[in-house]
Amino acid sequence: MRDKPNTERTILMHSPIRRCSLKIYLPVFLIMIFTFLNQSFGTAVDFSDNARWIYLAGQDHSDSAPVAHFRRVFDVDAQVKTATATVTAKGIYHFQLNGKSVSDAYFLPGWFDYESRIYCHSFDVTDHMRSGENAIGIQLGDGWYCGYLGFKGQRRSYGEHPELLFELVVEYENGSTLKVSSDESWKAATGPILESDFYNGEVYDARLEMPGWALPEFDDRNWADVATGIVGENEAALELAPHAPVVAANILKTIEFWQTDSGSWIFDLGQNMVGNAKICVPSVEGMEVTIRFAEMLKKDRTLYTENYRTAKSTDVYICKGGQGFEFWEPLFTFHGFRYVELNGLREDLQPSEDWVQGIVLHNEMKQIGRFECSNPDLNQLQSNIVWGQKGNFLEVPTDCPQRDERLGWTGDAQVFAPTACFNFDVLDFFKKWMVDVLDAQREDGAFPHVAPNVLGEGWFDSPAWADAGVIVPWEVYVRYGDREILEDNFEGMLRWISYQEKDSPGLVRADRGFGDWLQPYQAKERDRRGDTNRSLIGTAYFAYSTALTARIAGILGDKDKADELESLKERIVVAFQKEFWTAEDHLTSDTQTAYLLALAFDLLPEEKRPIALDHLLRLIDEADGHLRTGFVGTPLLTQVLTRFGKTDLAYSILLKETYPGWIFSIRQGATTMWERWNSYSHEDGFGDAKMNSFNHYAYGAIGQWMYETIAGLKPDPEQPGYQHFYVAPKIGGDLQWAKASVETQNGRAASKWRIEGDSLVLIATVPEGSKATVIIPEGFRKRIVYQGRDLDGLTEMKVAEGVHTFVASR
Repeated sequence: MRDKPNTERTILMHSPIRRCSLKIYLPVFLIMIFTFLNQSFGTAVDFSDNARWIYLAGQDHSDSAPVAHFRRVFDVDAQVKTATATVTAKGIYHFQLNGKSVSDAYFLPGWFDYESRIYCHSFDVTDHMRSGENAIGIQLGDGWYCGYLGFKGQRRSYGEHPELLFELVVEYENGSTLKVSSDESWKAATGPILESDFYNGEVYDARLEMPGWALPEFDDRNWADVATGIVGENEAALELAPHAPVVAANILKTIEFWQTDSGSWIFDLGQNMVGNAKICVPSVEGMEVTIRFAEMLKKDRTLYTENYRTAKSTDVYICKGGQGFEFWEPLFTFHGFRYVELNGLREDLQPSEDWVQGIVLHNEMKQIGRFECSNPDLNQLQSNIVWGQKGNFLEVPTDCPQRDERLGWTGDAQVFAPTACFNFDVLDFFKKWMVDVLDAQREDGAFPHVAPNVLGEGWFDSPAWADAGVIVPWEVYVRYGDREILEDNFEGMLRWISYQEKDSPGLVRADRGFGDWLQPYQAKERDRRGDTNRSLIGTAYFAYSTALTARIAGILGDKDKADELESLKERIVVAFQKEFWTAEDHLTSDTQTAYLLALAFDLLPEEKRPIALDHLLRLIDEADGHLRTGFVGTPLLTQVLTRFGKTDLAYSILLKETYPGWIFSIRQGATTMWERWNSYSHEDGFGDAKMNSFNHYAYGAIGQWMYETIAGLKPDPEQPGYQHFYVAPKIGGDLQWAKASVETQNGRAASKWRIEGDSLVLIATVPEGSKATVIIPEGFRKRIVYQGRDLDGLTEMKVAEGVHTFVASR
C-alpha cells in the first residue's frame, strides 16, 4: 500500500542532461514527494566495505514466492545535517523510512542488463530523520531479475532469487557520520503479498498485513535473520541510474460498468492503458476478489484474454475485514488493459463507478509535442499514437505491455523513434536504452533483436531491427541536438558496419531476419512474413546504416572514417543495383516495401528512380489504393510519396477507412495502435491470438509524417535540436486547418495553418535562439503577404525568433 499525502505533487528529477520538473495532480492515495540526487550517466557507486547483498533464505523462486520484507532499526543521537540513502536491488523494491515511502517511483531500480551493470538510486532522506530510533523498511519483489520474462515461460533470467543492497549515510551538524548498511544485522519476513509477477499479477491477503512493520517500535523478534552475499564478487558494476523512473502519470475513471451472466462485474475505463487497477471494495473479511484484465471484449461483452497467451494477468485481493471500504493497488506488477473484471464479490453488493480506477504507469517523460487538425479521425490517430507510446515506454521501449513478452524490440523502436521524440522528451530514456543495446551487442558487432537481451544467442542481426544501433542515436540527435548520444554509440556503430561487411559476400546481405514483419497479403485474413525479399531488405539497410554512420563520423570530426564509410556505402549501392535491379527495369522483389526502400535510401541511379516510382504507384493501384506494407515499409510510405511529388496519394492512403490502414482500426474502436492491420474487425472478429496485441506502437510511426508534412514542422539535421527547422506544410486530404508544436531546448516551435476562402493563413513560431525556413505550399502562391508586406513572388523565407504570419492566396 502506498502513502496518502496531499493532492498535489511536484517531482524534481535531476537527470544527467538537465533538470526538469513535472507537476501532476493525483488523488490523495498516490502521492509522495521525492527527490533523486544529482546523477550522471555511468557514475560509479561505492558502498562501504561492510555493505552486503541481503536476501531471505529458504524461498523457492522457481515460481512466484511471497514478497520479502526487510527492516533495520538505528539510532540518531545528534542534530542531522544531511542524510542520503543509496539503494539498489537484484529485483524491484519499495523503500520506506519510519513508515513513510521515500519515493513514489515504481519498480526501482528498473530494468537493465544485470550482467553488465546494476543501477542504483540515491535519495535525500534528511527530512525523514527523527531524533532517537528510526527504522528502514524495504519490500523486495522478483521483477525482471528472477520473475517470468520472455515468451518461453522462462524465469530467473539473471539470478535465483532477489537481493537487496542498501546504505544510509547520515552527516551530523557536529561533523560526525553514521553509516547504516545492509548486512547480517537486518531482519526479514514475508507478509501479505503472496505472489507478485509482471506477467501473472499479484496476490495480496490483507489479513496478513503487519501494521507498523516499517516503524521503530514494531516487534520483529519472530523475524528471520537475513542471508548475505559479498558486494562486487563476480558481478556487474554499480552505477547511478541515468534516467527518470516509472511513475503514476495520471488516473482514468470508469465510464461504464455492468454485470455478466456469470455474476462478475466489468468496468470500462474508456481507454486502452498500461498500469494497474486501484480497487475500492467493501470491507468483508475473507472476501477474495479476483481482478482480471483485457484490452478488448468479446461479442457477449465478456473479457477477451486469449491474446495474453500464457500471461495470467490476474490480481487477487483478500479483504481483511472491518468497517467501510478497503483500497488496494498492487505494488510489483503492471497490466495492459481497458477493461477490469471483479469476480468474487458478495452477491448482495452493488458496485459503483468509483470501485475501479486505472493508474497509468510509464517512465516519467514530459509531453512536449502536440498535433491537431480539422479531421477527427487524424486527431484520434494522434491520440492512439500517444497512448501507445505511454503504454510501451516502461523502462525500455517494449513491443507490447500485456502478454508474455513485453520486450525491448529494436526494430519497433527504430521506426518509431522520430515520432516518439516529438511527442515526449525521451532523450534520457533513449540514452539509457541505447546502453542496454550496447550491453547486448555481440563481440563480433551484431546488434540484438531485443535489449536487454533475454532471448539468447539466436536473436541477433535481423535487418531493420539490429540497425536500431545506428538509427535510434541518429534520430535522437536530430530531434534534441544531443551530440553525446552519437559519441557514446559510435564505436558500436562501427562494429555493426564491420560485422555486416564481413558477413555479406559481395556486400549483399543474407536472406534472413524478420523481413517486412506482418506485411499484409492481398487477402485480409493472411498476414505473413514473406513477399519482400529479406536479402533486399538487409542490403538496403546495410547501405542506409553505413551512410548514417559516415555522416555521424563527419559530425564527430573523423573525416578519414567518414570518407571510408562513404566509399563503402557507394559500393553497397552498386551491389544492391547489381543484385536486385533487373535488366527489365524492375526490382527482383515486386512489392511496395522493396521500392520504398530503394527510393527512400537512394539505392538507384537518378534515371531509374522515376521507373521505380511508377512500379510503386502500380502496386498501390493494384491494392485499390491501399498500403501493402509491414513494420519496415510502412514508415517509409508517405515519406517517399511526398518526396517524389505524390502527397495527394499519401493523404489518400492515410485516410483510407478500409483494410488495411490506420483509420480502419479506428473504425473498429481502437484507442491505441494495434500490432496487426487486422487485429480485430466488427465483421471478422479477432486476428490470430498468438500475435495480436492491441497496444503496439510500430505503425504509429506515421506520426512523423503528420507532424512534419501535414502540419509542416520539420527539424533540420544540419542544425539539430530545432536550432534551425522548416515550416513547410503540404495541404491535402480536404483538411481545413492543422497545427503542431514542440518544446525545444530553446523554447516552443510551432506551425499552424488554416484555409480561409481562397487564402491560406500560415503562422510560424520560432523560439529565441532558433531560426526557421518557411516554405509556402504549392497551390497558394499566387500572392503571398508577410506581416502585411507583399513578397512579390517569393515562396521561401528565412525567419528568426518571433511569431510570423503569412497570408497566401490560390
